[in-house]
Amino acid sequence: MDDERFNLELRKFLKRFGITSQREIERAVSAALERDIISGDAVLPVHATLTIPGVLSEVRIDGKIALSGPATPEPD
Repeated sequence: MDDERFNLELRKFLKRFGITSQREIERAVSAALERDIISGDAVLPVHATLTIPGVLSEVRIDGKIALSGPATPEPD
């Protein structure tokens, strides 16, 4: 395995995932606010699931997204 190539490809995937997921979350939250489904002070539970068929069965990452107030510290 070429560790350098693997690292670059992994970073490229994670960058694409981060940009795409942020854009989709922003669109969905904006639409939910416009339709009064959520309020501007909501704290939204969120989870992401990552799988790699045949390699990684499932990793779930849970968190919260606050729409207002002070930023919450990231967990260690």
